[in-house]
Amino acid sequence: MFKLSNKIKQLLSMSVLKERDWYLLSMGLVFILLLVWTGFLSFNNLYLTPGNVLAIHRSILVWAIDLLVISVPFVILFIVNYNNAQKSKLQQENELLRSQLTKNVELAEQIGRGELDDIQQQDGHLSEALYNLGINLRNTKLKEESYNWISKGKEKISDILRTHNKVNQLADDVIRGIIDYSGGVQGSLYLLKDRDLVNVATYAYNRKRFERQVVPMGKGLLGSVAYEKQMIYRTEIPDDYFHITSGLLGVRKPKSLLIVPLLQEEQLQGVFEIGYLQERLPRHVLKFAQELSSIIGRTFYNLKINEQTEMLLKESQEMTVTLKENEKQLQLNAAEMLEAQEELEKSNKLLEGHIQEVEHAQQRLEALLTNASEFISIYNEKQELLFESPSVRHILGYEPEDNVSGMDPELMTPRGYKTINNLFQYLLETPGGEKSAQYTYLKKSGEKLFLETTGKNLLHDPAIRGIIFNTQDITERKRAEKEERMKSRMQSLSENSPDMIIRINTGGKLVYVNPKVANFVGVPAADLVKNRVGDLNIDERFKDYMLESLKQIRAEEKQIISEVEVEAGEQILIMEIKAIPEFNEDRDLESVLFVAHDMTDFKKIEQEIKEKNKKISDSINYAQRIQTAILPDTKVLQQYFPRSFIFYRPKDVVSGDFPWMFIKDNHFYIAAVDCTGHGVPGALLSFIGYFLMNNIVSANENVTAAELLDSLHLDVRRTLRQDQEGSNGRDGMDLALVKIDLATNELQFAGAHNPLYYLRDGELAVYKGSRKGIGGKPLAKKVEKDFENNVIQYKKGDQFFIFSDGLPDQVGGPKGRKYQAKRIREALEGEPNQTMAHFERHFSNDFYDWMGDCKQVDDVLLIGIEL
Repeated sequence: MFKLSNKIKQLLSMSVLKERDWYLLSMGLVFILLLVWTGFLSFNNLYLTPGNVLAIHRSILVWAIDLLVISVPFVILFIVNYNNAQKSKLQQENELLRSQLTKNVELAEQIGRGELDDIQQQDGHLSEALYNLGINLRNTKLKEESYNWISKGKEKISDILRTHNKVNQLADDVIRGIIDYSGGVQGSLYLLKDRDLVNVATYAYNRKRFERQVVPMGKGLLGSVAYEKQMIYRTEIPDDYFHITSGLLGVRKPKSLLIVPLLQEEQLQGVFEIGYLQERLPRHVLKFAQELSSIIGRTFYNLKINEQTEMLLKESQEMTVTLKENEKQLQLNAAEMLEAQEELEKSNKLLEGHIQEVEHAQQRLEALLTNASEFISIYNEKQELLFESPSVRHILGYEPEDNVSGMDPELMTPRGYKTINNLFQYLLETPGGEKSAQYTYLKKSGEKLFLETTGKNLLHDPAIRGIIFNTQDITERKRAEKEERMKSRMQSLSENSPDMIIRINTGGKLVYVNPKVANFVGVPAADLVKNRVGDLNIDERFKDYMLESLKQIRAEEKQIISEVEVEAGEQILIMEIKAIPEFNEDRDLESVLFVAHDMTDFKKIEQEIKEKNKKISDSINYAQRIQTAILPDTKVLQQYFPRSFIFYRPKDVVSGDFPWMFIKDNHFYIAAVDCTGHGVPGALLSFIGYFLMNNIVSANENVTAAELLDSLHLDVRRTLRQDQEGSNGRDGMDLALVKIDLATNELQFAGAHNPLYYLRDGELAVYKGSRKGIGGKPLAKKVEKDFENNVIQYKKGDQFFIFSDGLPDQVGGPKGRKYQAKRIREALEGEPNQTMAHFERHFSNDFYDWMGDCKQVDDVLLIGIEL
């Protein structure tokens, strides 16, 4: 009202007209009134007198016309003042536009001059566009300067590398050049020798230092860089690391440290480290150091190869001189050797005849020993092998290059090794004694052999002087004995088996039936043997099955498993029948074995289980429909926050995780809740949490996020009776809760273990939840802290994310590791200023790509909202 009154006074201000204008206007009004009165007097046939003027004013019409005439000056005042006000407003807007144009021109001139460091944004869209242009130009200029700086540095170091051919000189100049160019204060260069890093150059404060250090691979920061072959950049320097000493600075520890491996095609050549007094190094310095890694590593590798080549060349020259000196002596010796050779040739002719006789005898002996069915071994008293006959090769399969000889304990079982040791001990204690033993041995092909060894103590025999062992392969004999035992055992098992067993030859004749057959077909076993299947007086369905199976196995020679109903007495039995083909040694089909097992009781139990499972599944599905109907989904959330989503993937049909939302006045409560367990137990606990949270907000006026969690914590304990003595209940829930006040643009967060990820202008802030959960048995003699309430003043476009632990705990990926919260943060920070639709697609696709063929380990819930 006050503003409106001032506006009216301003529009009716009389200062707009001068005194002369007011005089003329007043005279004009009086003249018009006289004309109006005269008209009324003439209409009533009256004269113009004061009395008659008063008389005509008894009419309301006269008064109305008088007021209309008198209002004319005010209308004129209003129009004139309104026009003046509009003119003044237009002048002010014109001045404002002129001022903005001047500032934008100055900003454009400043950008044109390249003064990009001090530019400031002004009001207006044009100013904002110019400011953004300046920022982009500044960033481009910085990138170009960084690239030029790196290129110049690489050229400088390359010049140093080209001018040296000695490792030590090159190391000194290289470390000095890197320190001077990158602004370092101290540094060292180490080269790899064997498995150690040896210091070859140290440089600090424009002077060379002589420090010879040796660092083992993998030890400390230097060893770690050498082992991992990855650059390390540290701003937190260990207290025991080197210090910088100078007359001006005193003793100081560097504030940042750069350690870079020197590589030649992924092979480590050395490491250099540089200390800086700057707390943070620019990115172009780090990139410069990374690019030097391969350049310097390749140069040192080439120098090392050149030095080795020079050394080999020098040794070759020295050996050539020595050979020339020895050549004369060799010529004299050669003449003497020719004379001796002539005499040897005469002796050799005499010996050749004797040698041929010996060789023939030896060849006969080797043939006998090589092809024998057993091999001979001779050991001394220390159990060391003295001789082994060649037949061991084709018996055991090992060649001389396999380095397998004697009774190798690695190729014997512990029991066999113990048997051989006992045999050897017995023979040592019994001169002239003889004893046999059996053991298993692993052949080269991987086949297990059974060996029988007969040992005899001939240490007293001058021709032998050892313990001799005759060993033969008894594998086939053992296998035959085992098969005979297995046949006897199978016969016994078949006779006592509760299943029906029938053997039919390829002609369809029964060659064997066990006694149990009579219980199933009602015919004695003796009456069935040696009859054909078609001639049997048994259930036609069973008879047809055997004939059809026999026909199919003849064609395909594969096992058949089927279920067949067989009439036994007054009841119908469900039989699981296996038709098993049996082959002879030539792999020809010899017979078919039918094994029938009574599945009647099992099928009844299986049907009962199916019915019970169906009832349980129907109940769980009904619970899932109830849970889905109660809980909010993305469509409900987007009614209030259009740019939002809920990524919800229960592990089972029903879930222990649930999204919760409650609206009260201008306050929105939103939470991602993770109850203990999943499936039906988790779902029951989720209903308790859902309704308790609704009751708390409904019953309390403007409750904060932390106060809601405090109340929920106590209510869950009371509901589950965890506060009563003797209770062992540990059930509860973790959650992240957000309260949004639309009137004040205030956001509150409180969490029970779970955090809030808040994204503003591409920068991610993490608000951790309190380190306690909802519910659980109280700890004796320990005072619990209240939940912490975090308050954020949000602005339009801010985004936040709350989630349960199901997403970070999901196992998957190429190495079967957890997804982890770090992957969520990287996705949010990796591409700034993305929409909620992008994040919804990303997390949905990334979750299933990560999980792959692994099973889902827990319920998954992620809520994202843009304010």
